[in-house]
Amino acid sequence: MDIGREHHHVAVVDGEGKRVFSRRVANDETALLTAIGDVYVLAERIRWAIDLNSTESALLMTLLLDHGQEIAYVPGIVVNRAAAGYRGAGKTDAKDALIIADQARMRRDLTILDGDDELVVELRLLVARRQDLAADRVRAVNRLHDEQIRENNIPEAH
Repeated sequence: MDIGREHHHVAVVDGEGKRVFSRRVANDETALLTAIGDVYVLAERIRWAIDLNSTESALLMTLLLDHGQEIAYVPGIVVNRAAAGYRGAGKTDAKDALIIADQARMRRDLTILDGDDELVVELRLLVARRQDLAADRVRAVNRLHDEQIRENNIPEAH
């Protein structure tokens, strides 16, 4: 996956390096889970790879690790150097995702991220905290809405 702030781009290559899947995915839990499921049915063995090990990839990494998936880290410099060997002019998220996937297929010297990494543990805590805050916000908005209905004697819609 080529990691972005609001969207990621996922590309899947087969054992020979042929692209079999490519899609832009929102950095959103539902969208990411859907993409993970779509990729999961493509092969018996999957090796996920990302180009950023940062807050932008926190949710994705947490979801993958929670589903027992392996994540390889392909540093940006590796992607940039390898890009010259791939067809197509310019830099696009789809092209970068394809390069990341192909490098993960070919290279065996990449760092494998696991759930015991200090950063991953911290990211999991942050994601859990984010979910708690979102749930708290929804409850607060619902309470305010209910109070407004009671104060203004507005009948509730059913």
